[in-house]
Amino acid sequence: MSFNEDSMKTTSLRLLAATALMLGVSAAAQAQDKATELHNRATAAMCANCHGTDGRTVEGSAIPSLVGMPKDYMVLQLKAFKDGTRPATVMHQITKGLTDAQINTISSYYAATKR
Repeated sequence: MSFNEDSMKTTSLRLLAATALMLGVSAAAQAQDKATELHNRATAAMCANCHGTDGRTVEGSAIPSLVGMPKDYMVLQLKAFKDGTRPATVMHQITKGLTDAQINTISSYYAATKR
């Protein structure tokens, strides 16, 4: 084999290895994105008992739908329940156990969910 053929084979193998590495990184990133999406959905699912599946209450319910609610507004309301400045029946008890990260996750999830 000539120097040129060896060089071409080496270059081809390097390109193949780089492509495989990039595909592996891409697959790992997609798996991480999916895991994060599932975690966020599971965190928001704690609201389903009262606020309905995916935050959609039945029409005429006294309990508000969460789906499509602006994130910043929802964060403010959840924090107000948590610190007791907004009156509630059970929300102050539920929110006391939430971290700021969980409040952010829940608010982001419902804000991003289409009505």
